[in-house]
Amino acid sequence: MILIGAVLVAATTWAAVEWLQGGVPVDGTPLERSKLRVESIRTGLTVGAGVTAGFALLLAFRRQQLAEHGQQLAERAQRATEHDAGERRITELYVRAAEQLGSEKAPVRLAGLYALERLAQDHPAHRQSTVEVVCAYLRMPYTPPDDHAPADTDTDTEADAPDRPAKEPREERQVRLTAQRVLARHLRPEIRDGHPDPRYWGPDIVLDLTEATLVDLDLAGCHLHDAAFSRATFSGDTSFDGATFSGDARFDGATFSSLTRFGGVTFRGDASFDRATFSRHVWFVGTTFGGSAWFDRATFHGEASFDRTTFGSTTSFVGTTFGGTAWFDKATLNGDASFDRAVFDGDAWFVGAAARSIAWFGAATFRADAWFGGATFDGDAWFGEVRFSSLPDFGGAVIHGGTPFEGATLDGAGYDGPPGAEQP
Repeated sequence: MILIGAVLVAATTWAAVEWLQGGVPVDGTPLERSKLRVESIRTGLTVGAGVTAGFALLLAFRRQQLAEHGQQLAERAQRATEHDAGERRITELYVRAAEQLGSEKAPVRLAGLYALERLAQDHPAHRQSTVEVVCAYLRMPYTPPDDHAPADTDTDTEADAPDRPAKEPREERQVRLTAQRVLARHLRPEIRDGHPDPRYWGPDIVLDLTEATLVDLDLAGCHLHDAAFSRATFSGDTSFDGATFSGDARFDGATFSSLTRFGGVTFRGDASFDRATFSRHVWFVGTTFGGSAWFDRATFHGEASFDRTTFGSTTSFVGTTFGGTAWFDKATLNGDASFDRAVFDGDAWFVGAAARSIAWFGAATFRADAWFGGATFDGDAWFGEVRFSSLPDFGGAVIHGGTPFEGATLDGAGYDGPPGAEQP
């Protein structure tokens, strides 16, 4: 650029001098013409100086551009170096915390959990991976201790310490309770002073607790995306009251050993409880199933409360066993609903229930009282081959369909249904 500029300045200066020299008049004395030629040369050199100054400014501007570009490159390189160093530091902390979870000492495992929690809180990009590590820890095999077994005393000698297996399960229980609380703490979008809780990690967190052993799990009010609890064991009381599942929820084959609460839960995707076992009372009161709800071959040993529950596209209780009272009072079944081959060992309450589409109870067994008073079946209803052990109550029920009780029996005898039940 300097060479080109020098040539340009020289050429411009020469051209200016030549042009000005050509404009010197031939008239006048030699002295006057000499003065005019000198003045034209001076003017040409002035033009050349101006061009030189302009080129110098252009060159300075170009140098400034190159300097700024070099500075930007240096800053980018510095930021990249700092980012790489930060990522390496985060990775080291992440790996160290994960390694602590494998320690044989419960306090070290607890420290690892809190380190992971702090890391995820400070670095949102690592929150899902942190949740995955905590879920993987909870999926590790674990047998809860017998709370009725005598606890270890401090009178044991050091020689007896290796023979004390009862203490470790109790310590592990505390670690697992802490892991569960870490998950719950960051999945609740509690509002404080009109602002979301800064500890909330967002509604897109995915939980994979397949085959996990969970102790006194409390995820009430939590917001989850997809959640997998298939074949999980829920030891102690379990609460999902007020929780929201924005994606699918899988509880296939899960075992609930104690009181279970799903009151007011919102399932926006599909919810599957196929072959799940509920050992005691379970509440689904006021729950909303936005997608399909599957309870095929599930077993309810205690009471099952689905009062005021809203079911979405498809509801299936095929082959389900209700060992205690089954409550479906004022439930709303918006899509097709099937209770085929279901067994009701306790009383069955469908008082005021509303089935907006097809409702099938084919080959179901009611071994106690069945109450359908005030129920409304807007679509086809089928009670064919149903076995009633006592006279069912359909007082005020509205049932559509031509022969909905074909093949039904009452205490072994034929049963044609309540008078006028076929007509609304």
